[in-house]
Amino acid sequence: MQEIRIHGRGGQGVAAASRMLSSAFVKEGKWASGFPMFGVERRGAPVAAFARFDDRPIREKTQIYSPDCLIVADPRLIDSIRGVIFEGIKPNGVLILNAPHPIQENPHQNLKMVGIVHATEIGLQEIGLPATNTCMLGAFARTTGWVRLESVIYGLGEYFDGDMLKKNIRCAERGFEEVVVEQF
Repeated sequence: MQEIRIHGRGGQGVAAASRMLSSAFVKEGKWASGFPMFGVERRGAPVAAFARFDDRPIREKTQIYSPDCLIVADPRLIDSIRGVIFEGIKPNGVLILNAPHPIQENPHQNLKMVGIVHATEIGLQEIGLPATNTCMLGAFARTTGWVRLESVIYGLGEYFDGDMLKKNIRCAERGFEEVVVEQF
């Protein structure tokens, strides 16, 4: 089983991202679950959501304490709650980070790969809002190879329609195309 923990701030679509990602895995014939962590849920407050996928049914219903991958939608969280962000990351872990520039050094000894994409800028250009979630899912697909971009786009269709679906598809495509992947 692969486990993904998504960190962001209220209003960035972190909970929706976990559900859209789970839909993408199901599209590929996997078993998947996606759910948010409930707590202080106000716009701008740090929030987390979780996704799991496997070839077998998933019985685990708890938060993810030892993720294989971290998706961080707000780069300021790395510095403000670093201990929480990287807590439990497994060796050979993957980080997908929304940031304007590539990083110069590995932010944690357990990371083997980091995908950097300027999701905030892409969201502003494509949607007119600093929405990062769908762009981050495209970057996740490219960086990990765990799910196809086509399946991510399918997952978006379960949450958006019309013009907003088109804009979010473009965000996911640009996240996939523009992510910079670093190996450590």
